[in-house]
Amino acid sequence: MENARPDTPVLNQVPPLTAISLLKLLLSNIVVWTSLCAIGALGNYGDLVKYGTTQRSFSEILWFWVSSHLLMMVFSTCLYLIFMRYERFLSKAKGIALAYAIMLLGFLPLEVMYIAILDLLKDKPGFGLQDIVSTAFNMRNFTIFLEFAWSTGTFIAVLAICTWRQARVRERALQQSMNDVLHLRLDLEQQRLDALRGQLEPHFIFNCLNAISALVRSDDKRIALTGLNRLSDLLRYALTASSRDWVSLEAEMTFIRDYLELQRLRYGARLQISITGDTADVLTVDCPPLLLQPLLENALRHDLDCHEGSSDIRMQFKLDGKELSIKVSNSVTDGTAANPGLGLGLPQTRARLELMYAGRASMHSGRIQDEGQQRYEVEIRMPLLMPESATT
Repeated sequence: MENARPDTPVLNQVPPLTAISLLKLLLSNIVVWTSLCAIGALGNYGDLVKYGTTQRSFSEILWFWVSSHLLMMVFSTCLYLIFMRYERFLSKAKGIALAYAIMLLGFLPLEVMYIAILDLLKDKPGFGLQDIVSTAFNMRNFTIFLEFAWSTGTFIAVLAICTWRQARVRERALQQSMNDVLHLRLDLEQQRLDALRGQLEPHFIFNCLNAISALVRSDDKRIALTGLNRLSDLLRYALTASSRDWVSLEAEMTFIRDYLELQRLRYGARLQISITGDTADVLTVDCPPLLLQPLLENALRHDLDCHEGSSDIRMQFKLDGKELSIKVSNSVTDGTAANPGLGLGLPQTRARLELMYAGRASMHSGRIQDEGQQRYEVEIRMPLLMPESATT
């Protein structure tokens, strides 16, 4: 069994930021902020036109907006990178509150001083640090509130984008992990099915060879040669069909009749079997290959092999809505010695049904009373449609 795939993503791991993704981030940031500044500048210019006071051109107003938000552009980019690098800020409310407090104490004063520098550049070309601090402290409350609102809005927007991005990454990682688990389960189921097939073929061949050996011991060479020819046909079908997941019930029944002919060479007139319900609609149903042979073999082993009389084996097919019922039963003779055999047929059949139909098929076996007679019956119920997980 292979180990888990090495490229399976960790659910909480965000992919590292490459040079290309960083360039895309910067360009996206510039486009978003330039668009916002253009909208704001367009509104200001429209007001000036409306009131007839167009002393400044649109390009001058746009540059004022862009220059006023340059530091905000840098802040939003850095904030995005920090959130992507330190995911713990986004995992808990305390982390988000701490990041917001650091923003208020660290970035907001810088933004206010930056706006003060822009004001001084317009009115006073030569200025020092004392002029910057004085202008910042004397700034109007509305201007400070406006910068606070811009900073808070930027923080919330970046937080929302990062949270959404990490949620998408986790969702994709979870989906990939679920796909990997599903593929692993399918691989394991296929290995189990292959193992069952590997057991089924030798088991079938072993029982057919037992039938041939019984013919050889009868000293009738002609019957033995006929049995060998029939065995060749049976093995050809078994090897071909066992490499497939599904065969038609018609092909399976042809194989079953050939198998019974081989057994009839051995048991002669003692082999009595009744097959009913194998109509045209039933024969078009698909089923796993070599599904019915173990049921008949089980009936023969617990019937003809346990006494010297004739058998009373019945095989019945019945469509019940969207299910097909298959029953194989044999009479039970009290006082006869049990034939233990290998005990592989029925357990293997039940396991194959479970794998092929993903729990939608069932097999039940046990003694029943039929018209006052003790019988041993095996019943299989399986859907007419293949399960979605089945492969052809």
